[in-house]
Amino acid sequence: MAPGTVQLNIFAWNQKLTKYVKEGQPEKTMQLFQQMQQEEISPNEFTFVPVINACAGLGALEDGRLVHEQLIQSGCKFDVFVGNSLVDMYAKCGSIEDAWRVFNKMPCQDVVTWNAMILGQVKCGQGQKALELFREMEQEGRVFDKMPSRNVVTWTAILLGYVKCGQGQKALDLFQEMKQEGVHPNAFTFVAVLNACASLVALEDGRCAHEQIIQSGCESDVFVGSSLVDMYAKCGSMEDAWKVFNKMRSRDVVTWTAILGGCAMHGHGKDALQHFERMCEEGVEPNDVTFVCLLSACSHAGLVDEGMHCYTSMITDYMISAKLEHYTCMVDLLGRAGHLQEAENMIMAMPFEPHVAPWMALLGACRIHGNVEMGERVAKQILELDPENSAGYVLLSNIYAAAGNMHLSKNVEQQRKERGVKKHPGRTWIEVNNEVHTFVVDDQDHPQMIEIRAELQRLSGLMHDAGYVPDTNFVLHDVEEEEKLFHLCHHSEKLAIALGLINTPPGTPLRIRKNLRVCEDCHTSVKFISKVVGRAIMVRDVNRFHHFEDGICSCMGYW
Repeated sequence: MAPGTVQLNIFAWNQKLTKYVKEGQPEKTMQLFQQMQQEEISPNEFTFVPVINACAGLGALEDGRLVHEQLIQSGCKFDVFVGNSLVDMYAKCGSIEDAWRVFNKMPCQDVVTWNAMILGQVKCGQGQKALELFREMEQEGRVFDKMPSRNVVTWTAILLGYVKCGQGQKALDLFQEMKQEGVHPNAFTFVAVLNACASLVALEDGRCAHEQIIQSGCESDVFVGSSLVDMYAKCGSMEDAWKVFNKMRSRDVVTWTAILGGCAMHGHGKDALQHFERMCEEGVEPNDVTFVCLLSACSHAGLVDEGMHCYTSMITDYMISAKLEHYTCMVDLLGRAGHLQEAENMIMAMPFEPHVAPWMALLGACRIHGNVEMGERVAKQILELDPENSAGYVLLSNIYAAAGNMHLSKNVEQQRKERGVKKHPGRTWIEVNNEVHTFVVDDQDHPQMIEIRAELQRLSGLMHDAGYVPDTNFVLHDVEEEEKLFHLCHHSEKLAIALGLINTPPGTPLRIRKNLRVCEDCHTSVKFISKVVGRAIMVRDVNRFHHFEDGICSCMGYW
């Protein structure tokens, strides 16, 4: 065969390999590569790039390593395009160590190389390392003139990194910095920004992002639309979530799951069930996450029979195997409704290793229903699985306190302290005038603390006149009653509400977020506050939304 014919043959093979990758058919790429080897066609660097990309698309780490070995053995040119493909493949396959090895061996790197490493760090949950790499890239750009500027992919990756690290405010700050540098956001950037807004319950920031999405022409993107639905739901505005949902021309399973998740968070169990039926009627196949949202919605609304039916349907009709999240939802559903033994039986029947999440759901149910005997047994299981789990100690202590056994309650707290297990501090966030404020219990640091205390004093008088009686059962059992009342009055959610009241016009709804479950006294207090000041107050705690208005909470005491 003439040399020119061989070259033409390789060129044709490479074209086909590249075509399949671009069309999103990585399996065909790999099959074609195998056929090429069987026909003893020697590959070149242009062959290996699409094949490596196919391995990345399939998440086929071992195949990727074999292809990498073949590349080395072939003696093909190791240029920046080949290096970038390898870094990207290893990062997407979850082997960040291999990605680093290739990265460090590359004679030169471009912006694509750095982006691949940053995205890989984010994907592997190493957000802090991604941030360090982002800043190092900035420094490299200042030192080396040939270093290309960070592009929209770089910025988007690091925004995702901040969000995954739980630093939503920094993500929003970085978004502003990105725009100041003249980098135009794309659909994926907006998704990251919306996720940051959702994590902060920063509704106004979310609405500003929505306006920019409309101006950019990204609103029709189904991924962006789904993120908007999710953001509005998590920021407490189901009205806006429904508006976006109903305007969307096309909706996929992610969109439907987002709206069902919103229904779950807001306690709209029956709405979730109705729209699940509508989803199925429109031919959208639910996935495992859809059922997590659906079961959660049933749990928060006390719909036990409906939840059991959904769980059975998931397994028998949709052939979806129950995962840990589904079992946890079912334990929560049964436990909240008082079916404690059935909930425990479900945990014992789980087909995989014990996990703390369903046991925590059951312990929470024991606290709700005052089952001391089971609570002791469940807490023991939790602390064997996770000795550093402070919530296990706190819930068991509360169970004893509610039963009037203050001695055992104090003993549990003492054990926790002796073992060096630290409680997660309760924090509450509120957005006022486009700025997010954070509070902890007995906070002294806010610049408006004098005004906040005065407002709390005013509210205390109004609430007392309206019939409010403080619940001091779970507060610092070794201090005097007067001190207990002081601590109750200065819980973080009350401080946040007071700040909102003194900084917003009368009648303005307040939205706050808490990282823990709202305590019983604060739940009662907010009901009274909503009545005496005539405000709607939305509280998003770790489990769900509570909508308080005119002395009534949307959860109707079922939380």
